[in-house]
Amino acid sequence: MPARSQPVSLALQGGGAHGAFTWGVLDALLEDGRITPGAITATSAGAMNAVALTHGWLDNGPEGARASLEAFWQAVSNRGAAFRPMLPSSALLRLAPFFDAFSRLTSPYDLNPFNLDPLKDILKAQVDFDRLRNQSTISLFVTATCVTTGRAEIFSGERVTADAVLASACLPFIRQAVEIDGKPYWDGGFTGNPALWPLFYKNTPDDLLIVHINPLNRPGTPKAADDIMNRVNEITFNASLMAELRAVAFVKRLIEDDLLKDPAKAGFRNLHVHAIRADEGLKQYSAASKYDTSWRFLTGLRDAGRQAAKDWLDTCHVHVGKRSSVDVRADYLQG
Repeated sequence: MPARSQPVSLALQGGGAHGAFTWGVLDALLEDGRITPGAITATSAGAMNAVALTHGWLDNGPEGARASLEAFWQAVSNRGAAFRPMLPSSALLRLAPFFDAFSRLTSPYDLNPFNLDPLKDILKAQVDFDRLRNQSTISLFVTATCVTTGRAEIFSGERVTADAVLASACLPFIRQAVEIDGKPYWDGGFTGNPALWPLFYKNTPDDLLIVHINPLNRPGTPKAADDIMNRVNEITFNASLMAELRAVAFVKRLIEDDLLKDPAKAGFRNLHVHAIRADEGLKQYSAASKYDTSWRFLTGLRDAGRQAAKDWLDTCHVHVGKRSSVDVRADYLQG
């Protein structure tokens, strides 16, 4: 690891198979070595990436993390191949909107009464959660949504289990709610994709790098039914993050304009915010492609993520430890 490596907090969004883009981002950052993950807050596929990275890090640092991430996504593709019918990916994508519509008219409790979940098998085979919980190298924060309260629940420390990660990725139309300590949980993307606030109250790095896989901007008005649903999903799963970024922008303005009295300043942190966005890399793909686990598709997204990370390192790494490389208010909250 380079002597100049700087610690950062990572915020990883969820988005099904599109999480392979994040895999590529992480792979390039780990290969480069100029930044080190000190904390990760993550949701759904982001949480899968987070635990795979951290578990691999315990074995062999950055190289172990890279190997663990690749092994996880290879397992996802292999398991998906066993469930996919003998159809080309293009045909599967054409059928995906019909599957999505059908899933909203049925219940996973009826269609999958035995609650079979291949992701559970993959996680348990790939990650030793007892070992993961005992490590203190990288702080993990996994977000899920409590069904009964509608609030975000953050699983960290001893509470980072396979069930917590599965709960974070539990889409209610497809999977049965995951019960933890008697409470049912659904996908964390509804309430925190990912949640940033856990970083404000813990001893985590002052630099925050957000890896987006749900496009923030799309030109034009969607008119086809599946395009409308695609955009609704993107807006919904970005909404909680946008709300938190609004709060971050507000606090930064208070601090930078010296509008807080000295005792109050101690309770606020002026985070340096950075972002790698998949708007360009993923804009050609609809929500239906989140179900595509073919190795060719996943590695294509990985390569797009690697390039996005390299571009960020070339243009924005120089600001790490000094200041934000994005203007939160201008880049997220205006226009």
